[in-house]
Amino acid sequence: AFAVAGLGSGLTEAVVVNPFEVVKVTLQTNQNAFTEQPSSFVQAQQIIKTGGLGFQGLNKGLTATLGRHGVFNMVYFGFYFNVKNILPVNKDPNLEFLRKFGIGLVSGTIASIINIPFDVAKSRIQGPQPVPGEIKYRTCFKTMATVYKEEGFLALYKGLLPKIMRLGPGGAVMLLVYEYVYAWLQDTV
Repeated sequence: AFAVAGLGSGLTEAVVVNPFEVVKVTLQTNQNAFTEQPSSFVQAQQIIKTGGLGFQGLNKGLTATLGRHGVFNMVYFGFYFNVKNILPVNKDPNLEFLRKFGIGLVSGTIASIINIPFDVAKSRIQGPQPVPGEIKYRTCFKTMATVYKEEGFLALYKGLLPKIMRLGPGGAVMLLVYEYVYAWLQDTV
């Protein structure tokens, strides 16, 4: 149930954030000086004008974003809450804090390792194509297959270390804040 709820939250998040991801990646890969770049709103208008609202425009890479967010949240929440319910609660508040932090850290790390091929595909689809005017990276699974075939298995894990460094501890902190705020609200409200 925790994993399915996480999957649902991740898929919903992906649908909402994907257009913003397309604008962000387009702005990040623009090699003009910062002062010469369009605003986010103008960039979104340009994307809609040239590619529309669909899979060639503002929703480019949606399938990869669905995979990235859906898989991450499914593993992250499923692992955390299931393992937390299996490992015994510690009476010492400091050790209990460390137990929850450790489970959150492992949750974020495992989720990052499992979902990064989708993240690589998303970046390839939404970023600049290798040959201007030619679309090489079009769909999620074909992009993963192309990367695997041309660059090898490890290319699907490019950027894994910084991702783990961000989402391992970040995942632990997020779940700790959730746990302690939830407990505080239960006690006070």
